[in-house]
Amino acid sequence: MPGLLELTPNGLYCSAGDFYVDPWRPVERAVVTHAHTDHAVWGCGTYLCAADGRRVLRRRIGPEPAIEAVAYGERVRRDGVTVSLHPAGHILGSAQIRLERGGEVWVVSGDYKTEPDPTCAPFEPVRCHLFVTESTFGLPVYRWRPQAELFAEIDGWWRANQAAGRATLLLGYALGKAQRLLAGIDPEIGPIYTHGAVEKLNGDYRAAGVRLPDTTYAGDAEAGTDWSRALVVAPPSALGTPWCRRFGELSAGFASGWMRLRGPRRRRAVDRGFALSDHADWPSLLAAIEATGAERVRVTHGYAETVVRWLDERGLDAAVMPTRFEGELDDGVPEPEEGPAQDEPPGEGDEEPPA
Repeated sequence: MPGLLELTPNGLYCSAGDFYVDPWRPVERAVVTHAHTDHAVWGCGTYLCAADGRRVLRRRIGPEPAIEAVAYGERVRRDGVTVSLHPAGHILGSAQIRLERGGEVWVVSGDYKTEPDPTCAPFEPVRCHLFVTESTFGLPVYRWRPQAELFAEIDGWWRANQAAGRATLLLGYALGKAQRLLAGIDPEIGPIYTHGAVEKLNGDYRAAGVRLPDTTYAGDAEAGTDWSRALVVAPPSALGTPWCRRFGELSAGFASGWMRLRGPRRRRAVDRGFALSDHADWPSLLAAIEATGAERVRVTHGYAETVVRWLDERGLDAAVMPTRFEGELDDGVPEPEEGPAQDEPPGEGDEEPPA
């Protein structure tokens, strides 16, 4: 894809500005869309990110590398290229990367959703000549229900578990999904506890001004806690581990776009699946692409060939852009069993595709 960006063994490289966008391997200068570890690789010399995402990026990459954080829409120069970051609506600090040189504008979307979300800035369409889009849920079957319906369903499940004397374990990835779940449920139903990996990130969200209900790290719960009233929010990797034994009898639910289909729910061995995603569904994906006005579209992450075929049939110059990653992948590293003082593992993706 000649022009402002080229695909290299390290990922998307802008030679005119001498930087990479969401590099696949450690490089000297990285511009990152967000802090999920399939977009913000460890070990780069410097990072440029959106100001809202600085805290969560720092937690993911450690204390040493330099981070330059800019406000959404602020323009910075990288040699001969003007770079600005615009809201992607995916998680806190997620951004689309806009590159401009000689009147040519390219945008790398990273991951995005167009649904409103109180835990991050809303998606902002950016006009461009070439648009790099994800396609994690790029099939017509993926159409999200209204969020209010889903959260009412989660609240009802929690109440039903209380009536049956069971703890409620709600699984969602520690960065982004867990905080969105907490912001959407009814905290008046009962006490809310969290896994250590979730609780650390909750602190980063609160420090960034995101309002979340009161939560308690599960490891700090008093002896004799009545877990049957509680909602416990944890990453998917916690299910079936010794960490869960403290809760006694429980019902587990998983919040993910993949829960739109029955197969992934069965393979997850959970009682309930809630199709809540931090990615665009099929109609939102197509609408977002159209809103850019781009005549050239490069599609990556997920069902890229399906999206490319749909765009080709409508006269756009569309092509698959290879990637190291197939959608948002959970790297399978267990989360720490103990509290916020422990180091976080190498990270997890926001969504895990069906096997």
